[in-house]
Amino acid sequence: MTASDFGQRFPFADRALPRLLERQAAHLGEAAFVSFPDGPTWSFEAATDIAATHAGALAAAGVAAGDRVALIVSNRAEFLQAFFGCAWLGAIAVPINTASRGLQLRHILENCGAKLLVVEATFLPSLDSITLREVGVETVWLVGGEPGAPPRLDCDLGPWPEPGDRLPAVEVKPGDTAAIIYTSGTTGPSKGVCCPHANLFWWGANTADLLSLHTGDRLYTTLPLFHVNALNTVYQGLLTASTVIVGKRFSVSGLWPALIESQATVTYLLGAMAPMLLSRPPTPLDLAHKVRIALGPGVPAQFHEPFQERFGFGLVEGYGSTETNFVIGAKPGEARPATMGTVRPGFAARVVDADDTEVADGEAGELVLRADEPFAFSSGYYRMADKTVEAWRNLWFHTGDRVVRDADGFFRFVDRLKDAIRRRGENISSFEVEQVLSAHPAVAAAAAFPVRSDLAEDEVMAAVVLKEGASLGAAELIGFAAPNLPYYAVPRYLDFVEALPTTENGKVQKFKLTERGVTPTTFDREAAGIKVR
Repeated sequence: MTASDFGQRFPFADRALPRLLERQAAHLGEAAFVSFPDGPTWSFEAATDIAATHAGALAAAGVAAGDRVALIVSNRAEFLQAFFGCAWLGAIAVPINTASRGLQLRHILENCGAKLLVVEATFLPSLDSITLREVGVETVWLVGGEPGAPPRLDCDLGPWPEPGDRLPAVEVKPGDTAAIIYTSGTTGPSKGVCCPHANLFWWGANTADLLSLHTGDRLYTTLPLFHVNALNTVYQGLLTASTVIVGKRFSVSGLWPALIESQATVTYLLGAMAPMLLSRPPTPLDLAHKVRIALGPGVPAQFHEPFQERFGFGLVEGYGSTETNFVIGAKPGEARPATMGTVRPGFAARVVDADDTEVADGEAGELVLRADEPFAFSSGYYRMADKTVEAWRNLWFHTGDRVVRDADGFFRFVDRLKDAIRRRGENISSFEVEQVLSAHPAVAAAAAFPVRSDLAEDEVMAAVVLKEGASLGAAELIGFAAPNLPYYAVPRYLDFVEALPTTENGKVQKFKLTERGVTPTTFDREAAGIKVR
């Protein structure tokens, strides 16, 4: 079924999650919808009851339509119970990366204005440095642990509640915001991407089209539910009558046993995962599964053929972002090496120069995008009107990515224009890294930038200028930064320098730092045996 077929099958009014759940429950009943290893399996009918009764629990706690509910929860049933309950009630879920902490986490909570925070007990320590009432949080629901407020938790703390009264679904429109998903800023704090209900519907429809999903497929993902990739997988299952199996986390050694046990037919990888899997010695498990295809955006071209030869299934490449959708891709048999694919039906793409003038095929420029369907893209950045106008200027979404469009319509990724770093599937704001490093009393200035890793993705490196007369060791600075950054954002490499290279108006020239890269004097925390996770 093509994305267009999904659009015809599900009319506009049915593209909001409550209507989708009710419709599919009526059609599919007791068929398996979502399964959690070592946890429950929900039928399509049960998912509707879960949404309605958890909406009742939220309403009993004072949550109403339009309110935001923040979630710091890993891949467990409570995440989707809260997400479905919010949608049913017309509230807005705010999934937060479970590695967030310090200034970044404080900003997210303050920006979204959630009065209720659902947090897994494992992640309570990340709240220690935040005065929750100052950022608007009044109540914390604890998942997977006994209530007992840590010393610095200054608001009401209670256990994850039992399901409440079964409420009728609030009339939610496809253009209403279903979730606010925070993506790393470039020259500023993280931005909350407002994802309408129809945006998530089209994510599911377009990805299901590219993967050629059909009724009865078993979709196994270990990617985190707080990212759009795994949420998208849930929608794929909902639209195609497939079963979604939510794994706890990605493990190089554990993936194949999990795929075999779950009888998965489709799975989901990110760029660095494929070379990590290929780096292990071959075993009989490599071909003992039933997987026929995987989504694998960002996997370097040189790994595609060896991956398929060894593991027996191909990787679907493509391009999308939290703000947009699955806009560029290629089905198996259509793909060309080292390209992302072609523009999918329902979208338009241009490659433009600094003045938004379209450049010729074969010339590099910024990728800008549009959607044909209403609300297929994000509706903007939450409480950041200036950033919304900047990104959607001239009525096109500006991705900040430099690409080349070939004459046959295939797109090739070149690099990022934005001041952001990509590591292990996570976007890292260099601004936020610099803010943390610069908070050390001995640091005068810091610049964070990417350097390439052996896994074809970025490692985080920082150049640091100390205050006159100050003394500071690299290990000490890492120890200072680690509690205030997500583990994946803590710099691997540090260089202490006399000054940062700047333009005449004082802007740091990071390209010069990136070109210099790792030198014999660079501190490498991995080589030093410093772990931050």
